[in-house]
Amino acid sequence: MATLGIPQNTIEILQKYNFNFQKKFGQNFLIDTSVLDRIIAAAEITKEDCVLEIGPGIGTMTQYLAESAGEVVAVEIDKNLIPILEDTLSEYSNVTVINDDILKVDVNKIVEEKNGGKPVKVVANLPYYITTPIIMGLFENHVPLKSITIMVQKEVADRMQVGPGTKDYGALSLAVQYYAKPEIVANVPPNCFIPRPNVGSAVIRLTRYEKPPVQVNDEKRMFALIRASFNQRRKTLVNGLGNASELGVSKERVAAVLEEMQLSPTIRGEALTLEQFARLSNLL
Repeated sequence: MATLGIPQNTIEILQKYNFNFQKKFGQNFLIDTSVLDRIIAAAEITKEDCVLEIGPGIGTMTQYLAESAGEVVAVEIDKNLIPILEDTLSEYSNVTVINDDILKVDVNKIVEEKNGGKPVKVVANLPYYITTPIIMGLFENHVPLKSITIMVQKEVADRMQVGPGTKDYGALSLAVQYYAKPEIVANVPPNCFIPRPNVGSAVIRLTRYEKPPVQVNDEKRMFALIRASFNQRRKTLVNGLGNASELGVSKERVAAVLEEMQLSPTIRGEALTLEQFARLSNLL
């Protein structure tokens, strides 16, 4: 089988099937073998592993994964890609392709069926517009995971690993850092893809924590607080949380808890660490 990491092989397959890129699916296919090698290395894929790939496209990375992993399950939303995948992956008996939307399929069930419920590794070159819901869905549904190694927009990768007080810091940073240890493993320029995206990309690996680094009584409640405090970024925490009717806390109560935490009454959400949000949530 011709390896698809080589640009002319990718172009040949696309021409053979007369494939049209779908803007709505954010399709950008990798055409750089060294980047593919980096992803497989960063994800530390071995024959012991069952890998869940999200958005295999024409199967470029899937071929690499199939070579290294014990089992690969690839979930692809675009039905026009299914015949192409059957062709490009025809030599691999350890790959299952599922034509479905990753946000709608029951990932826990897939893990149960394909890996006996043991943790899988997720690897993906993600469409930029749904990166956050995909990652949050995997974490919040407590899918058994060892790690998630993904190609995302550079700016999103930065956002996942920054700390308080930076402009990129927000609800995504806190959520990712609650569930996993983030580490950027490669920066990838636009010319590594067909079609070329308008922005740089990065590969980031999120290594799942056995247990979260902070103790919080009610996870959902903490994330509701976090979202409310970043919804109105310019507002103080007292106003941001006090105005969020779904939380049902008064400004007075927030102010009192901040005082107990020895924090300024005019502090903004972007100044708080994950630990402080956990404490705030527990005290409220």
